[in-house]
Amino acid sequence: MKAKRSNELAQMRAEYDLDYSKAERGKYYKRLLKRGSNVVVLDRDIAREFPDSASVNKALRSVLKSKRPRRSPTRPMRTREKARAG
Repeated sequence: MKAKRSNELAQMRAEYDLDYSKAERGKYYKRLLKRGSNVVVLDRDIAREFPDSASVNKALRSVLKSKRPRRSPTRPMRTREKARAG
């Protein structure tokens, strides 16, 4: 049984009357699995502290700056090189 249209829905413009019979379920699912997504869902208590994406980015950048830089893996020095350096 179809639900009755509300007064608001009845007043919608014709160009907004979308035909979902042509919609394809999961159309972008495989692409999102391969590439990933840029959407991050915050817990409610965290979201209250950050009103917009700019404030989240600012906080994350400050965390990244405070981290110690990672040392890049280097080749161990050979014995002769150690003797010259020391």
